[in-house]
Amino acid sequence: MKTCFVVQGFGKKTDYTDGRVLDLDASYEVIKEAVEASGLECVRADEIIHSGTIDVPMYERLLNADLVIADLSTNNVNAAFELGVRYALRPHTTIVLAEEQFKNPFDLGHIVIRRYQHLGGEVGFREAKRLMAELKTAINAIMNNPVIDSPVYTYIPQLRQPELEKSRDQAYALQSPVSNAAPAAVTDITGEDSPNAKVMLDSALEKISASDFTSARVLLEEVRKLRPEDSFVVQQLALSTYKSKQPSDVEALHKACQILQELTPESSNNPETLGLWGAIHKRLWELTGESGYLQESVAAYERGFNLKQDYYNGINLAYLLNLRAVESLKSGAQDEAVADFVLARRVRRDIIRYAAPLLDSMEDVTNRYWVIATLYEAAVGLDDTAAITQWDNQAKNMKVADWMQETRITQGEKLKKLLQEYKDRLG
Repeated sequence: MKTCFVVQGFGKKTDYTDGRVLDLDASYEVIKEAVEASGLECVRADEIIHSGTIDVPMYERLLNADLVIADLSTNNVNAAFELGVRYALRPHTTIVLAEEQFKNPFDLGHIVIRRYQHLGGEVGFREAKRLMAELKTAINAIMNNPVIDSPVYTYIPQLRQPELEKSRDQAYALQSPVSNAAPAAVTDITGEDSPNAKVMLDSALEKISASDFTSARVLLEEVRKLRPEDSFVVQQLALSTYKSKQPSDVEALHKACQILQELTPESSNNPETLGLWGAIHKRLWELTGESGYLQESVAAYERGFNLKQDYYNGINLAYLLNLRAVESLKSGAQDEAVADFVLARRVRRDIIRYAAPLLDSMEDVTNRYWVIATLYEAAVGLDDTAAITQWDNQAKNMKVADWMQETRITQGEKLKKLLQEYKDRLG
């Protein structure tokens, strides 16, 4: 069977040109389905079962794969580098993709880049169907009538394509993990089974969804060894670590801080990293009462919200501003309290302005629910009775897990009590 190698980042990646976070695994699902529907075997680097460095099978596939699809979304430097290697090694059968807001570097100005719309957490149903149809048409045309698409071979036509003499071991290494000829796992030098990174990551995410954070942490430690540069893996490991509360709540939180330090949260512009940093320090403040943790949490959520107008960071920021306002009143700093109270209301108005339009294009039920839950909490914070009723009714009618409904309702009640305490203390 002919093979397709997909050059792309893994998991959730931040486009540092504009702060957007895109789930590239969602894009890969669409690409993979289109490739397999076209009769090719499809594999991405994190699906390659190997022992030792990934570089060897990666370069071999860039040379030998019958088709390479390179997705440059999030301005991924690694993907651009691997695309350049492919262009140097093969004159044809390379497809370049990027989500619609990708900004073309000058040297890519004459290259055909097929665009698709990414919603951040997913590729919408209609867009997925459109992209699959376009890819299948392109794959069929390119595989049946290959023409030079490499700018290297276009401008230096006297070049000859290199060939690799395959040994038996090299041929085995090129097998896809989904091929019938390949085993489900290979044995590394320790003699233990080594599943690929994507399988372990998917399993870890299932454990997180089931609130089995201890098991998820163990799996993610192994994934990090295979994906040391993957920020999403580091984020999920930090999340699982602090949620596990092992060996104690406070110790787990401090360990999660150490893990997140790899992503330099003090200067990061990644909303996911900042949201986690804020959540960890908020919990540390709740457990210890140390004001420094509260200040750090506010600062993290504030950066996350201002960088990308991220509603998760924003709604947490607004709540903590109200919390800090009450703490200021306790210490007699009334002016500071009033300033935080007013700022919290402004943040909530901005959240409504940014989050409400997202519902028009959001198809995933879980993501849609959390946007509505955010709008509900913003309405509570603004004491907008009509909006509270509107968003509460929409949320209650959604088929989501009971704990999600309970989280929304509990947070709303906490906010109401906090706002009442502010009024009582202010007099």
